Amino acid sequence: MAESGDPQVKTDHPWYPGELSCSTFERLFKTEAELYKRVTGKDVKSDEDKALAAWYFRNLYYAHSDDAKCDYYGKGFAQSDNNREYWRGLFGFGFGLCYTTHAQWCGEMERLLGPFTGRAVTVDWHTSFEVFLTGGAYGAGKWVLLDHDISTVIFSDDGTRLLSIQEIKANLGTVAKFNYKPERQRGWRIGGLYDTDPDVYAGFKTVKYEFGYDGPPPLVHLRSGETLRRYPAPGLEDGKTFVFWGMNYMCKGARDAGPVPGPERSRAWVNQPEKMFQSKIGSKWIPGQSRYGNAVYTYIPDFKSGSYKEGVIGEDEKQVTFEFHSPYVIACTPAVLENETKTNKLRVYDAGGKNGLTIRGKIGCPVKVSIDCGKTWHDAPAASNGDPLDLTDIVKGTCQYWLRFEAPAKDLAGSGITITTICQCAQAIVPHLKDGENKVTFNASGLAYVSAGPNAPQAEAHLADGKLGSPALTLELATPRKEPAVRLYAVAQVDSGTAPSEEVLYQIECSTDGGKAWKPVVKDWKVQRRAPGAEETWSNTFCFGDCELDGITGPVRVRFSNSGNKAYIRAEAHLVYKTEKNGPVEVTFAWKENGGELKKERHTYSAAAGKDDMSWTLKTGEKTETVWVEYAAK
Repeated sequence: MAESGDPQVKTDHPWYPGELSCSTFERLFKTEAELYKRVTGKDVKSDEDKALAAWYFRNLYYAHSDDAKCDYYGKGFAQSDNNREYWRGLFGFGFGLCYTTHAQWCGEMERLLGPFTGRAVTVDWHTSFEVFLTGGAYGAGKWVLLDHDISTVIFSDDGTRLLSIQEIKANLGTVAKFNYKPERQRGWRIGGLYDTDPDVYAGFKTVKYEFGYDGPPPLVHLRSGETLRRYPAPGLEDGKTFVFWGMNYMCKGARDAGPVPGPERSRAWVNQPEKMFQSKIGSKWIPGQSRYGNAVYTYIPDFKSGSYKEGVIGEDEKQVTFEFHSPYVIACTPAVLENETKTNKLRVYDAGGKNGLTIRGKIGCPVKVSIDCGKTWHDAPAASNGDPLDLTDIVKGTCQYWLRFEAPAKDLAGSGITITTICQCAQAIVPHLKDGENKVTFNASGLAYVSAGPNAPQAEAHLADGKLGSPALTLELATPRKEPAVRLYAVAQVDSGTAPSEEVLYQIECSTDGGKAWKPVVKDWKVQRRAPGAEETWSNTFCFGDCELDGITGPVRVRFSNSGNKAYIRAEAHLVYKTEKNGPVEVTFAWKENGGELKKERHTYSAAAGKDDMSWTLKTGEKTETVWVEYAAK
């Protein structure tokens, strides 16, 4: 056994050090504060400082582009919803429309400033965002604009505080112009992406409380014989394999030989972070400025040594079933590659997608895959002419699957089975190298997770009582191989009504003894509507929370209920557990200097869990371009 639970890396790159710098809220807030201080010279102390530091970070890491939906309700992609979960958005996408990103950001504000301190606001042709600040110029509390999607905050004439959308609306012709008293803006340009973007604040239509949420931290679990390689730019190893989950713009950038399939944003601070603070001209229109990255999992289970059991969810004399979880979304190469801004159709939804999940080797048995935790199974499509089995159309748009080989492990020994899962990931989360000396920090917490959700069919496979669409239900889940569970995350989307009642109390509870005793995860939670409101209020909200578990190896039940007979649209639960035995991890960086040949350097880390290892220093030359970084469980 030599698996690795949660291997992470960060470098000392000034802008994009990697996931270890921001993979928990504690790390994220520390990174945001340090970045803000380094750039502006101002310490992060007040709520306003914290909010601006979070806003600044989001501008540099997240871009406005069309994200594809996941099948959260089990009714097909077209009838689903955009992703509202914070970590999946930051790590698996790095882009989304205004509606999507500001929903996700509610999850961060909840952790940064407290419950109901962030809300999405529908204005003219846009979904914006306000944060509730207290102290100093804000007194007992005040909603103010904090819109990263169009890179805009607006200060009062004297520069002492941020303004609300309603205050901006009342004086739109003056205060919302980038050239109106620019000195009051503390270095933050109004309309940072486009001069006339702030015109959208002429409207103030709908407020949306708890519009999104945060779930478990973005953990990666590598089994013996598995690698994870991440590319901060599209194309993969050959430079021409494009696997994504979003709209295909077929945009040709300044450095591209031809159009690059997949999502892109031409106005963004991503990949030009040094230009945002004190900008006089905005981000400008630069084709292909922000795109997407890829996370490639390659797993070769060793059926001879027995280490394959690290990934097994079930096994008997007739079959071996593996489980897969990722914080990144499984993507695809669409069958048709064309400019979707002209067709207005997301081709990733169409049949014929490739490269998301493929299997190579001597496979002499039927192969099946499940995306609802084993409740239903799909046969792998037949392959021909030596091509790999390609199960992409079944698993695309999800973050987990079960894979079953209908043969005993002894018959699979020597088969050379290689399972490749290609996900989309945010390019800014990939650790980057800079010119000169690079100090690398490694940490593996020894943690992984198992999920009932986020898709409704995945949750329904774990129903112990009740059902979705009812005012009460209970999920039950356990760790895959009786590992000790140390934390529970639970989420519910509630049909809370218009406007959501502030009298209804919501409960999330958990039980580790089969329902005999229960302890609160979220107790007496209720919607808090802070004035001023709007003409309308969003009609459903997310109730979410987490709690510590004391190394539970048996099933955990999660119960959702409320005092107002409100129906649960969707529910999910996630168990974070300790992996059994953590082995060494080999980390490899690949980069180019001055556009030259690919260079590589690798370093092997011990199995110590939960400790920062800063023993590796890597040196590069001039004009360093990070091509990929790979983690291998040894």
